[in-house]
This record gives sequence, structure tokens and C-alpha cells, in this order.
Amino acid sequence: MGKETLRNELLKDLSDAVVDMDEDKAKETSQRVLDEGLNAYDAIINGLAAGMVIVGELYDKHEYFVPELLMCADALYAGLDILKPHIKPEDLGQNAKGQVVIGTVQGDVHDIGKNIIKMMFEVAGFTVHDLGRDVPLEKFVEEQMRTDSDIVALSAMMTTTMMGMKKVIEMIKEKNPNVAIMLGGAPVTKDVTELFGADGYAESAGNAVQEAIKMISRLREIHK
Repeated sequence: MGKETLRNELLKDLSDAVVDMDEDKAKETSQRVLDEGLNAYDAIINGLAAGMVIVGELYDKHEYFVPELLMCADALYAGLDILKPHIKPEDLGQNAKGQVVIGTVQGDVHDIGKNIIKMMFEVAGFTVHDLGRDVPLEKFVEEQMRTDSDIVALSAMMTTTMMGMKKVIEMIKEKNPNVAIMLGGAPVTKDVTELFGADGYAESAGNAVQEAIKMISRLREIHK
């Protein structure tokens, strides 16, 4: 079998593994990519991530719901764990050095959107420091300073917890005005982002998942 045919077959298997929520298939195929000497980053972007874009379309059509999304993400992660250590720095370009601190703000335990956004940063080659959920506000500031991360991504799903974001932004910008701060979650809008002094937000009707999937699509455009 020619290398191109083999590549296409394995990419399709990776994509199918994600869509079919098949962790074992994702692991086996990822290992085969390495055994055959194919490019790990290509397999992530055009295999695993391509599958997640299809999952996003199924979600939009209401054929898949949040539980399916999470199982698809588990399959993607299973493959990512095997392939990620084999990404070559030259495949990533200038993204390779990026670091992100991510978490759901104090009082908020929703983390589906946050987890999928985290995965996108990882796929793009960023080092992610995940603080989890219900994170004390000052922890974001401490972690940014400890890691000297370029981006801090804050998530909130409730209007009450969203107010905590404003405080975090003020604390971080005071110490390090160059950090890019990204907000996400249902109550967050462009106006809120500007009012709080953040640099960007995951725009979606209450669903960071859509935004993450859009981010995958954009990543794939860049790396075609």
C-alpha cells in the first residue's frame, strides 16, 4: 500500500474513532500512525480534530448531545495522549511556545466547555495549566505569574460567578498588562468582555463547545 493511501486510511480511522466514541480504536490507530512513521501532527489535525468537527455538526443537528460530545472528546484525548509527545516543533510554527492558564471561576462548577477549549489549546501545541473548576480568583493570578503564561482563559456559566472575572482581569492586568485574557461561558457577551477589559471571548449562544469546535475548524484551515 502506498504511503498516501495508508495515510488517508489511518486519518479516516482516527476521525471515525472520534465520531464513534471508540477510545480503543483511537489508541490503536494512533499507535499505528507512529509505527508507520507518519506525521503525528497531521494525524491530530486531519484525523482526530477532523472527527471532532463532524461531531460538532452532529451536535448542531441535535443528533448528538452533551454526553456523546464528552465520549467523543474522550476518544480524541486517548489518541492525543499517544500522538502529542511525537509532534515536531517545526509542525507548530510559532505556536509551540504558548502557555495558557485555564479554569472555571470561583463558585462555578461547570467545566464541559472549559475542558473542550483546553483540548483545543493542546491540539494547537500550547502548554495548558488547568486549574479545574470553582477556582479561587487569586489562584489565576498566582498561576499566571508562576508560569509566565501568555493567555489566561476564564470560564463562567452563571451571571453571578461571571462578576468574579472582572476582579481577576484587574488583578492580572495590574501585575502584567501583556497577558491576553479570554472569557467563555453562557452569560459572556462582547459588551461584557469590553466592559471587564478582557482581550477576547468564546462567542456562542451559551455554548463554549461550539466555539471550541469552530476553533478546531480554523486550526485545520491554517495547517492544511
